[in-house]
Amino acid sequence: MDHVAVLALFDRDMREGARPDGPGARIERVDKVVRQVGAEHGWNGVVWSDLDEAGADAAIAEQIRYYTELGREFEWKLYGHDQPEDLGRRLRAAGFTAEPEETVMVAEVGDLTLDVEPPDGVSILPVIDRAGVDLVADVHEKAFGTDSTRLRHQLLAQLTGDDDNVVAVVALAGDTPVSAARMELVPGSRFAGLWGGGTVEAWRGRGIYRALVAHRARVAVDRGYRYVQVDASNQSRPILARLGFAPLTTTTPYVRTPDAT
Repeated sequence: MDHVAVLALFDRDMREGARPDGPGARIERVDKVVRQVGAEHGWNGVVWSDLDEAGADAAIAEQIRYYTELGREFEWKLYGHDQPEDLGRRLRAAGFTAEPEETVMVAEVGDLTLDVEPPDGVSILPVIDRAGVDLVADVHEKAFGTDSTRLRHQLLAQLTGDDDNVVAVVALAGDTPVSAARMELVPGSRFAGLWGGGTVEAWRGRGIYRALVAHRARVAVDRGYRYVQVDASNQSRPILARLGFAPLTTTTPYVRTPDAT
């Protein structure tokens, strides 16, 4: 994989050319910033910027003003190659809180190992309705220990909307949901994004996560996508590397609430 070329393509397709991630969301392009305003319960934040040292602080202040007037918490999704080099420090000084850094990992689907099946006794089922969304949300809460309210609303809106841009799956051990994941398919892009892959603690280390990655990658192939992309934690990065993914850059969410100072 040509790292420089793929990184430029990723920035162009997934960030500068971002599309709304669900019904009711909108993308706005203001000066050198691309941001999303989400629907109710949706994600709000900056997905791309092209800033320099002279204009960075003013651009940050403008985004704070804008989202504060909306009364929205928002995220500045900072990538490791974004400029200026001290953008993270500037965001912290402006009241943002940095969450754990992740590694953006990318694979060309033709290079992936896709003949991966779940362990005996575990089946992978598509999520197509509210009952399936509830299973995904329950797994998310158990796997990550975080509230799944936003995920529940967003995934249900995506699945019931007019666009066919999301694929969600849940892994069942018998009737018990033990892992879940989703994939977002951006129209006009060459990248399919793998999101939310999580397995409840008692079922980790059995190959379920690998099977869910391979399952979604096969769907991406069928839909005509060239690359699959994951924002990987330290836990999932070695698993993805064994499947054929390579690190592209890093990403750190910087979050700011309306009352931050």
